[in-house]
Amino acid sequence: MKKLTLTLLFASVITTLSAQTETEKSAKNIFNKWSVEFAGGFNTVQKPLTPGYFTATPGLYTIDLGARYMFNNKFGLKADFGYNNLEAKKDSKDFTTNYYRFDVQGVANLGRMMNFETWTNTIGLLGHTGFGFAYMDDKDNTFKDRMINYMAGVTGQIKLSPKFALTGDFTAIYDSSQYFNFDGAGKNPDPRGFSGLMFNTTVGITFYLGKEDKHADWKIDNENELEIEALKLRTGAIETGMLDTDRDGVSDYIDVEPNSISGVMVDTKGRAIDMNKNGVPDELERYLDKTYEKNSGQSSDEKNNEMIKKLINSGYVSAYFDSNATTPTSFSSNGIDFILSYLKNNPSATIDIIGHADEVGSTESNDKLALARAEKVKIVLVKANIDAARLNVISAGENTTVDAKSEEARKLVRTVTFMVK
Repeated sequence: MKKLTLTLLFASVITTLSAQTETEKSAKNIFNKWSVEFAGGFNTVQKPLTPGYFTATPGLYTIDLGARYMFNNKFGLKADFGYNNLEAKKDSKDFTTNYYRFDVQGVANLGRMMNFETWTNTIGLLGHTGFGFAYMDDKDNTFKDRMINYMAGVTGQIKLSPKFALTGDFTAIYDSSQYFNFDGAGKNPDPRGFSGLMFNTTVGITFYLGKEDKHADWKIDNENELEIEALKLRTGAIETGMLDTDRDGVSDYIDVEPNSISGVMVDTKGRAIDMNKNGVPDELERYLDKTYEKNSGQSSDEKNNEMIKKLINSGYVSAYFDSNATTPTSFSSNGIDFILSYLKNNPSATIDIIGHADEVGSTESNDKLALARAEKVKIVLVKANIDAARLNVISAGENTTVDAKSEEARKLVRTVTFMVK
């Protein structure tokens, strides 16, 4: 059944990967391309201005409306209309002029080019530059001026939702063929070059049009590859979890005792069956009873004696403890009896008594608790006439091999184990 499940799982994964590979190329082009932009803010006029005339710094107010189309997630084109209101500063001669412009600009998604997606999915950066036409007059309509302008700027983005982004823009505007100064009171002495200069600073909202989940501004080049790689990692984790390292018939991902001895009967969670809860798996206990006569104090033969030593050192004979307790549970007496019998039948053997604790509590307190448990078992063996010099007490501290959130799993590591020398 396990092999069939794993086969079906891999068939499903392979089909999914194949389908994603087939659609990967077309998927790169599935995103919204249109957006509209609304922004408002301040302007700062640099030149030309007639002596005695000054604008407020910054000056209110600036309005910008635009529509943008992205050819892909890196480059696009936008058309925008802007209006600047230019007014005299307090210590300037009075004037009010209106500056209108219409521009067509190329747009570069700098955020994608610089791989912003490696550290954020909500912050973006656009660069834009282009040419257009401008018209300027004053409130009394005493002059009119028509110009060619060149502009360049950067726009920071914060994605609020798949449909909206907050923007902050800084743009420089250069005017050519500007015959009047921005105040309208005098003529520009150098109208042919790009002699006019002002800066606009705005905050606005971008609204993304379209039915797709993402706009080109936020489309990542390798998004599909990353999704496939993540799927491969998940598949690998499933494959690893389906392994049965200790060959007890229970997959590792649900096996709470992943190192059970081969051939010992286990339950659905991979734990050795121990019906009398004495710290010794039932099948191992039957083997010990059969091959090691603890009542007579005689080992059946040297081979069996070595086998018992190996099983003890592998942790299959142990004493268990309740939470925060230093006295072994009543069910653990048989496990300690096995050790006592072994020591009596092997008078030259020495043994390490190794205390363990679960992860509840501080590391320092668990180290002390594990040592106290080992000391308690030593006392039991000494009272049974085992020379204390043959018993070495060790604290192994916290056992971190099981799920610390599971009470059932923690029971398995609140133990004293033994190592025969």
